[in-house]
Formats: sequence, structure tokens, C-alpha cells
Amino acid sequence: MALIPASLRTRLVVGVFSFFAMWGFALSITRYSIPEEMEEGSFVANLATDLGLDIRSLEERKAKLDVIHSKNYLDINKDTGELVIREKIDRESICMTKTTSCFLKMDVILSSPVRIFNIELEIMDINDNAPVFRRKTMHLDISEATLPGERFSLTNAVDADVGANSIKTYYLSESKYFNIDIQTGSDGSKYVDLVLSGNLDREEHAVHDLILTAVDGGVPPRSGTASIIINVLDINDNAPIFSQPVYAVNVSENSAAGTVVMTLNATDLDEGTNAQLVYSHTLYTSEKTQELFSLDPNSGEIKVKGVIDYEESQSFEMHIQAQDRGTNPLSGHCKVTVFVTDLNDNYPEVTIKSLKSSLTEDVSVGTLIAVVSVSDRDSGANGEVELSLNRQETLPFRLSKSSEGYFEMLVSKPLDREVISKYDIILRVTDKGVPPLSENETITLEILDINDNAPTFSQSFYTIHVMENNPPGALLTSLSAFDPDLNENQYLVYFIMEKEIVNTSMSMLFSINPENGDLYALKTFDYERERDFLFHIEARDSGVPPLSTNCTVHIIILDQNDNTPLIVSPWRAQGSVVEEVIPRSTDKGHLVAKVIAIDADSEQNARVTYQLLQISDSTLFSLDQYNGEIRTTRMFSYRDPRQQRLVIVAKDNGQPSLSATVTIKISTVEHAMAFSETTELPLDYDMFTDLNLYLVIGLGAVSFLLLITILVIIVLKCQKPKPKAIKIPPANRNSVISRNSVISQRSSTIADSTLISSDAYWYSLFLAETRKGKVVVRQPIIPKGAGYFVSSIPRSIGPSETTDSRASTLEYSK
Repeated sequence: MALIPASLRTRLVVGVFSFFAMWGFALSITRYSIPEEMEEGSFVANLATDLGLDIRSLEERKAKLDVIHSKNYLDINKDTGELVIREKIDRESICMTKTTSCFLKMDVILSSPVRIFNIELEIMDINDNAPVFRRKTMHLDISEATLPGERFSLTNAVDADVGANSIKTYYLSESKYFNIDIQTGSDGSKYVDLVLSGNLDREEHAVHDLILTAVDGGVPPRSGTASIIINVLDINDNAPIFSQPVYAVNVSENSAAGTVVMTLNATDLDEGTNAQLVYSHTLYTSEKTQELFSLDPNSGEIKVKGVIDYEESQSFEMHIQAQDRGTNPLSGHCKVTVFVTDLNDNYPEVTIKSLKSSLTEDVSVGTLIAVVSVSDRDSGANGEVELSLNRQETLPFRLSKSSEGYFEMLVSKPLDREVISKYDIILRVTDKGVPPLSENETITLEILDINDNAPTFSQSFYTIHVMENNPPGALLTSLSAFDPDLNENQYLVYFIMEKEIVNTSMSMLFSINPENGDLYALKTFDYERERDFLFHIEARDSGVPPLSTNCTVHIIILDQNDNTPLIVSPWRAQGSVVEEVIPRSTDKGHLVAKVIAIDADSEQNARVTYQLLQISDSTLFSLDQYNGEIRTTRMFSYRDPRQQRLVIVAKDNGQPSLSATVTIKISTVEHAMAFSETTELPLDYDMFTDLNLYLVIGLGAVSFLLLITILVIIVLKCQKPKPKAIKIPPANRNSVISRNSVISQRSSTIADSTLISSDAYWYSLFLAETRKGKVVVRQPIIPKGAGYFVSSIPRSIGPSETTDSRASTLEYSK
């Protein structure tokens, strides 16, 4: 003590005094009880009232709460003096041990002067925790041979709550094989055992799924569950079983080695090695059978091992057992009967007994072609055969069964070599086995040609245009016919069917190459004399008898501008001048003369126009270019000369154009009477001139010839003799209109021909005009050399022998 300073000794004395004073103040303890899990701010107690303190002193004396060995779950409200919950209290986290009582100790400390109050707060348990199993799933392996009553320990559940809130009991899901036995420990804990209550059968129920539930005693109660999976262990308590005790199976003879006959399928309800099966023959299976068939010990597959012959044995029996691999093996048995099926292993045969290798296409239906026999060495359905023709095409043949195993092949339809010239006939013989076997035999039949097809032209009517003035021997066209026959039956010869036109044979006008049908012109044709020709060409084959056909050929001659216009009015002698006399008192527009020209050509080549080539006075006369009329354009004056000279040219419209000229000398006189050959008085007989006499004679001759022609035509049509071409007299050439009938020597056809002349209307031209009351008659004289032509008018076109033919009659009278 002497070593301690005075100041320090004073502090020690004060501290010791204060400790003993505070110990005295804390001797009294205040206890409270609250349930756990109260909400924050919940009221616990009024400390100011319970401790006898003034509420104001709590703040002044700096009251505080000191919790011993724990968190500060409480707080003092200094304004009200109340003790309130600061943080939720979990009894299980404060009191770890499974005790029924749980206290939370704390001190309330006041200063100035210091005073300590001891407070104990009892935390009461509530049922806030459910039972929990340490293992959620429990696995048990139990043999199906285990006896009932066997016990199996299970994992217990735990509950953090105490007292009545702890685990009260266990429940097991419904099961006819298991139940539970609940035991209570010395500390009150509940334990549960699983007890086997029935006989297990793995084959019936291999796995059992159970649910164990733990329930506490709280209000309301809480529970927890765990799953119990029980695997039933197998024992070899089931023998293998076949699906049926006896099997019947068919196998074909001559089956190849390795052919699967069947696969046995035995089942064992056990598992593992207890269900693994081994197949084997028993002593009841013969050695011969085992040599012919093999048995797989693992799969039970039966295969062919040897040669199976139906003729040696029709069936086999095998006794087979299936044994498992258990410790005490069990086995099952069955019988397999194998029936051997006869195979259709022989092909049918077809034999040709007689055959015609060729036939003419005109053979009659029903003609025998071949005799065929069929056979098959098999028996039953395998030996029954059918014979048929190839079905890919429709053949004109049929099979007829003549006797057992014999067939006749006959012609069933007319044959046509031009359609099919050769047949490859397939005879197919098929048995009725399964599968059927068949054999083919091919017969080649050639169809021989006969002359049964006439030649045919590509057209029945040919129209050929030929320009006149063609060179002789010119090729006009090539006519070809086709004959589908063969060899000499298709070799064709062409010729023109003979026919006369005005005593001229067609073969004199045209020629045809007999081999290729080329048609030639043998002469030069003149359009003004010959307009067209109509005849027949025949194509004939070389068959026996020969067949032929014909076509109609129409030759049309085309016009060329090869004729110069011919002036026929006013007529004058060759090289002479035409003289016309008119009075000088002629009025304007008076017709002086009319120039008429004709052209033997046709169409544009015959179209004539007129022009003044020379004229003395162009103001005195005019010429119409189309009709050739010459008229005065004014009256004559005393100054005009008495004679006028005009040169007129007549020109056609061809290319190139051709023309002719005429010179007219016009003389004028003072008095018209001096130049008039007639008067207004009636004509007396003594006034007949030579010109009038000629006209009367000509008209009479024409009328007589016309009458004769009509009579001849009537006689020809009644008697049908070969007509002769009628000659037209030169004197009557200008007015002949005739019809001619020509009969062909080969086809006896009749054609009507009509005489047409392009200048016929000029031949009786009368130009009349009245001049001061006098009649002047002028008769143009037709010069020699005028052309005539005859054009055919066909009645029909067909080349038939019974129809009217056409005739082109040409004649030019010199």
C-alpha cells in the first residue's frame, strides 16, 4: 500500500464502494414471459411502472438495456417507459438444447445515481417448425423370400420445437405388404420401424413406393414426409414357359442351308440369370432330325442344316426344352412338327409338232398354223399347265385345245402384210404351282404379199399451167403414185389414157415417162388455138392380175402477147388507103368513120386502144381512144382543103405492146346527094348489089351448117358412135357456133365443146347512120387469117370410168 500513490488509493476506495452499492441495488429480479416470433415494436411490459420509476427520469438518468450473452432483441421506449420488441425472437436460435424453458437475461441500468434492475424474459415455444426427415428418400432391398413379420429400421424425423409441438406420431401410406411400428425413447423421442406384413412376389410387384409422414402435436399440427422405395429381390421361383406346347411349321423342300424354319420364344418371369434361357434337344429328338436341323441354344432359332427332300420324308418332329441359369435351374418343354412342302421344281415343256413358217396375207380365218404339245413332270397343281400367246399385243391368232396336252394355233382375223409383215409369236406355257414356273417358245411367221393394193396418186386431180409457145419436149410436171405392196406388185408403169381431140391423139400432144411419171409436152401450144386439155393418166402395177388407178390432169395454156391487133373496119386491101367521102356542110360531132381492131390474144393482151399517129389538121377531127370513133370537132370552112389524111394506130395492152395502123383519106363534097348510094325511098329489087347478095348467101350457109351440126349431135348422142371432127368451111368461119362431142376410146366418156370466138361479134357488124334522110349500110369484110378456138366445158371432174370425161377439141381451119 505504501508504494501506491495517494491519488490512486483514493480512486480504488471509491470504486470498491460503488461496486458494493450497485450489487445491493441489483438484488431484485423482474420476470416476463412472451411467445417467440413477436412482431417488431410489439409491447412486452411497462418498465417505468413495474420498476417504480418516473418516466422523465428514464431520459434524465440515461436508462439503457444491457442483454447478457445474446443479441439485443428488446428496446426501452423512454417516452412511454415501455419495453418493446426490437427484432423478432426465434426461440430455437437462442436455446439450442431441447429444453422446455428458455430465458433471455438483461439488465436495466440507470445513472446519477447508478441503479441496476435485473430482468429475465422467458421465450415460450410456438409450433413454427415442421418435422423434417434427415433423408428424403430411403431405399430398401428385400428378397421376395423374406417371411412376414420381418422389421426394417427407418430414419426418424426431427422437430426443432419442444413439448407438445414436437413429433407426436408417424403415418405410412396404404400398403397390403407393409406397416409401421412406432417406439418412444427415454427422452420422449418417437422412433419408427417398417414391418413386413405379407408375402412378396417380385413377378407380381417388383418395386413398392411408400410415403412415411411425421406429424407434430402443435395446433395446427405440422408434418413432414419421406419416400420409401422398396426393391423386391428375385429368387428363381418361375420355370420357363413356351407360348404353346406344340408348334407346326412348313418348310419347302430343297431349302438352302441356313434357311430359318422358325424361332422359339420361351419366357421366364424371373430376372437376371434366373431368366436367361438355354434351348436344347431332348432325348426324344432323333439323330436324323438333328442332322437336318440346327437349334441355336441362346436364341432358339431353328435353321435348315441338311438337304430336305419331300420324297424321302414329309414331316419331322423335334422335342425341345428351355432351361434357365438359376442356382436351382428350372425348365420348360415343347414339341415342334416340321411339314415339308413339295416344291414346283420342274419347268413345264412346250414342243412344236408341226409349223407353217409363212402364210400369204389372203389366207382364210381358221387356217391351221402349228400343232403344239405341252407337259410338266410335276404332279397335282404343279403339273397342271396353261398355254397362252404373248399378251403384249393383240395377235390375229388363237389357240384351240385339240386333245389332252395338245393345242392348235389358228388364224383368227384377216391378215394384212402392209400392216404387219412378220409376227414373232411367243408361246408361253405356265403351270399352276406356287410360285408358277413358265417356259417360252418363239415362232416366227412371215406374211407373204399378194397384189391386193392398187396404186394411189397423192392427188386425184392435177392442174398444170403451161405458157404458150413452150418448146417441144418441155417437162411439165412429175406425177408419182405409191403402192404399198412388195416386189413386182409395187413396180408401177405410167401411161396416158388414149383420147382424141379433133382427130389428134393425146399421145401426140403429151408424153409420160412410164417409169417415173414425168410428163412432157410434145408440141408447142398456141393459146389462140388451144386453151386447155383434160385427160387421164393411169398408174398400173406389175402384179397378177395387175391393179391400176388413174388421176385427172388439167393442162391450162396461158396466154402470151404474141398476136398483133388486126384492123377489121374500115376494111381495105393490103397496103391500100381507106377513102371516106363526107359533105362539107357536116356539123360538129359528125361521125366520120369508126376504126375497129381485134386481137386474137386474151385479157390485157387483147385490150386495144386507138391513137392518131398522123393528121392533116388536128383541129378538125378527134379520135376516141377506146371505141375508135372519128368525129368532126368543128364545121368545115372555105379555107380547109378538100382532102384530109389521117393515120390511126391500134395498140394492145400486152408487154411488150403490139400495134397496127390504118390510113384514112377523107374527101369533102359540096352536095350530099351526089355521093349517096341510097335514097330515102324503099329499096327496089333492082337496087341489089353484089355485097347484098354475098350477105344473103353467107347467112344461108351459116344457118344450114348450124342445122346440120344440131342433127349430127342428136344422132351421136343417140347412137354413141365415134365422132369425127367437123370441118368448118372457110367461107363461114365468121359465124360458126357449134358443139362437138368426143368419146374417149379407153373410158368411153363424152365431153361437150362449145365454139367460142373472140371476134365473132365483128363478123356481122352493121354500121348504120342517117345522113339527111338517107340510109347508108356498110358491111365490113372479114379478112383471112382470123382465129377460132374451141374450149371444153367439163361436166364433172372425177376420174371414174362411169363419169363423163372431158375433151379438149382443138381445130383451126385454114
